[in-house]
Amino acid sequence: MFKSKNEQVYDHLHSLILEGRLVPGSRLVIDRLAERLGVSQIPIREALYRLEAAGFVMLEAHVGARVTELHANEVREVFQVLEAMELITAQVACERLVDDDLAWLEHHVAAMGALTLDADAWSLRNKELHLFIGERSGAALAARVLETALDHWDRLRRHFLEEVFSRRIPTAQREHLTLLAALERREPAAVKRSLQQHNRAALAAYTDHLRARGHLDEAPS
Repeated sequence: MFKSKNEQVYDHLHSLILEGRLVPGSRLVIDRLAERLGVSQIPIREALYRLEAAGFVMLEAHVGARVTELHANEVREVFQVLEAMELITAQVACERLVDDDLAWLEHHVAAMGALTLDADAWSLRNKELHLFIGERSGAALAARVLETALDHWDRLRRHFLEEVFSRRIPTAQREHLTLLAALERREPAAVKRSLQQHNRAALAAYTDHLRARGHLDEAPS
């Protein structure tokens, strides 16, 4: 698929931030980025505006752009957004998926089963799985919010949660099989239950890990 220069610049900076190669709090100097990427300042500015809208960059008058900081407490909010958007999209998709979609999901989940020892590869396939369901729902706004939330989760995972994430992959893989079975049966209530169990079990594991390491503030009462 052809991508404009603006899209290429955005995708590049977006990937650098998600992968942690542009670290939280680091300055983003427009002319230096333009020189580094071999483009004018215009696509850099447009990319920064888009990244700010998605919450990955902060633009301050007379200061410039910085990569947003990461805080462990954000994991709670991210999982709340993920669960809400997945409940919207998956329950609708449950009744819209055609046989080819279900075949793709079955093949994709099976392929993920061979990647449980490679956290980054499994995580990428996990994102593709949830975005595919979101796309097939036809709930375009919810699917876009879901994608942004998954990107924020990717930053948090890489920064705070690599160890516990890797340990949890086999459990998450089994939970995906439960979700797939509910989608194949076209049972929205079962889809809802499986997603809630999947997200809440993950959040509990991650908050326990963060709390044990002193990274997490207590939830407000």
